[in-house]
Parts: sequence; C-alpha cells; structure tokens
Amino acid sequence: MLFAKKDHLIGLDIGSGFIKVADIHQGSNGLVLKHFGMKPLPIDAISEGIIKKPDVIVETIKDLISESKLKEKNVAVSIAGYSVIIKKITLSKMSDEELSERIQFEAEQYIPFDVQDMNIDFHILGDSEQNPNQMKVMLVAAKKEVVDTYLEILNRAGLTPCVIDVDAFALENAFETNCFFGDEDGEIVLIDIGANKININILKDHVSALTRDVALGGEQITREIMSEFGLSFDEAEAVKTGTPSDKVSPYALQDIVTKISSNWCNEIKRAIDFFYTTDSDLNIKRIFLSGGCAQIEGLIDLLKVETSVDVELLNSFKALSLEVKRTDSQYLQKVAPQAAIVVGLALRRVGDK
Repeated sequence: MLFAKKDHLIGLDIGSGFIKVADIHQGSNGLVLKHFGMKPLPIDAISEGIIKKPDVIVETIKDLISESKLKEKNVAVSIAGYSVIIKKITLSKMSDEELSERIQFEAEQYIPFDVQDMNIDFHILGDSEQNPNQMKVMLVAAKKEVVDTYLEILNRAGLTPCVIDVDAFALENAFETNCFFGDEDGEIVLIDIGANKININILKDHVSALTRDVALGGEQITREIMSEFGLSFDEAEAVKTGTPSDKVSPYALQDIVTKISSNWCNEIKRAIDFFYTTDSDLNIKRIFLSGGCAQIEGLIDLLKVETSVDVELLNSFKALSLEVKRTDSQYLQKVAPQAAIVVGLALRRVGDK
C-alpha cells in the first residue's frame, strides 16, 4: 500500500547529457521507487550549466514524462555551476525572521555578483563552537536569470516547480537515504561526474563543509576520441560507451580514458587538499562516486591511489523497493550511480526550503 500525500512531488534532473525523472512514494514498509526514466540530450543543449536549446529541453521533458506515464505535475529540480554559490558563514545570533530581513546585506560580503541579480536563501546550522554568541549559516545564492530559465522551461513542459534545489544538496540527500553512517567518525566526500561537470561535496558532521563544481566530465573523453580518430560526436560517444570500432583499438581508447580520468582525480585531490588546509583535524573516511561517468573502468582505483581514501560507487536505489513497471531490475542496478541527483530530488517534498 502506498500513502498518497499532498506534498508529494517527482524529481527531475536536467543534466547536460541526460534528463532523468524519478517518482518515490512512502510505502508501508519504506520508500518505493515507482517510476524512473532517462533520455539523452543532443550535444550543446546545455553548456557550462547554461541552457542553450530550451525548446529541445522542453520537448525532451514532455516525452520523458509521457513515456513514464506520470500524472504528478509537482516537481523538484536542481541547478549547479558558476551561477550557484554555496558558503558556510558565521554570523551573530539572530532568529530566522531577523536573518530573513538582513540576509541580502550579509550576503553582499560573500557573493562576487550584484545581490540584486541573485536569489538568496539560507539555513541556520546551529551555534558556533568558537563563540556562543554566533551561529553557523549555510548561504546559498543563484543567479535569477538561470532560475527564471528553469522555471520557464518547466512551465512550458506543463509542470509545476515546487522545489529549486542545488545538485550538491540533492546528492547529499540521496547519500543520507541510502548510505547514512550515523555517528561514524570521519568526513565523507560525495563526487558526481557527469557529461560536463564534476560536483564535489565534502560532508563534515553530516553537513556540507565544502562544495565545488569543476567544468570537466565525460564529454572530454568523447571529444578526445573525435579529435584523435576523426569520428563524429555520435560515433565517438558510441565508442566511449563500449561499441567496438575498427578505427579505435581498445588500447588507444584506454589510454584516452586513463589520461582524462587522471585529470579528474587531480582536480578532486586539489579540492580535498584545500579542505584539509581549513582544518588540520579533518579525517576523510570515504569517497562515494556517482554520475554517468562514475563507472568508467579504472577510475575507482585511480582515485584511491591519488587520494589514499577508500572509494566506492553510490547505489542510489539501495534503500528503495524497486517497483518500476516495464523496467528491468538489472538495468536499474546498472544506472543506480547515475541516478543519485534525481533520487535526491524525488525525496524532497512540497514546502521544503
């Protein structure tokens, strides 16, 4: 039996490589995945986090919702990239109401854009350990023009946006539902590697301590194959995902994959090293990988060597009962790491901040 709630919504992840949708219900024995679907986007539909082909995005969303036979119109989506700023700051103690009135003024010190051009939100995390008269606050700002573009696309697709999240927080939501470690000591690093973006989220005491988006991803491999062997984008993408080609030997492909994934590992290590400079007592316990490129051959081992930290795939469906009609369970397990952000969004509810 499923409990229908008025605050229920579906998760919609508008990535640069795929659009994904997930529908999660609360059942009598726990969370149930009722619908999951994903459709690829053409090249350059989204570039550097900016939607370049809104008409294509709208039609792809419509097709995906129709194919998934979803009736729910309320959705949660997320944004990322240079248009989003996340900072943990310390302020004098005040109430939510007082901070709501002052947040724009406070944000000016931390945002390198005109605050008038930003949507600003916050979450009070608790008291400061150093000063009892101060509190820790998570500050989140997103460019209005980017948010407005997403809102327009969702409205054109016949959907009602109820939650605008950030990729890093959606990823954290999926992790806590499926892999939560309780009070185990040590920090956790969540890394989502997509077509054009690596999202890094370091958790300390179950709260984001550092987030970073790096403009790298799986499309680098595709373009390197194109350049090296004179293939079209679609041909190179097919080779990258395992289709044999007379023009590209397995050894040549592995060289390209190793070179580019090594660059990813270097960027991840830089973020972790920076994190350690902020607090010498930090102890990163484990790294969880997700995203469409998380399962690239050799990546986990490379990252283990580069960071000296245990690395494993994030199974986004681990805590869910899988009741997705017309979808093979083996396929769902295969794409589970790729579904982290959309699962995190589908776990949100109407009225969430």
